[in-house]
Amino acid sequence: MGAIKLSDAKKNRVPVEIYGQRYIIVGEESEFHIRMVASLVDDKMREIKSRNPSLDTAKLAVLTAVNAVNEYIKLKERVEKLEEELNKQRVD
Repeated sequence: MGAIKLSDAKKNRVPVEIYGQRYIIVGEESEFHIRMVASLVDDKMREIKSRNPSLDTAKLAVLTAVNAVNEYIKLKERVEKLEEELNKQRVD
């Protein structure tokens, strides 16, 4: 029996299906969190495909990533703005 590395002990291996493909996602997040992320990616891919039926899977994956990063940047900027407003209120 092989030794378990401490870094591996915390990791969850979760089987998921995204756009008809099966993957094993490995991460420290809970199984619920990993499945939720996979589900959101699958939903976004299907949404984009419904609006662009001629896209091949590679282009669909790239557009899905671009959309996800765009949403992430917008949320990050919003959080930073709210933090600045909160800090300003604390100073006043």
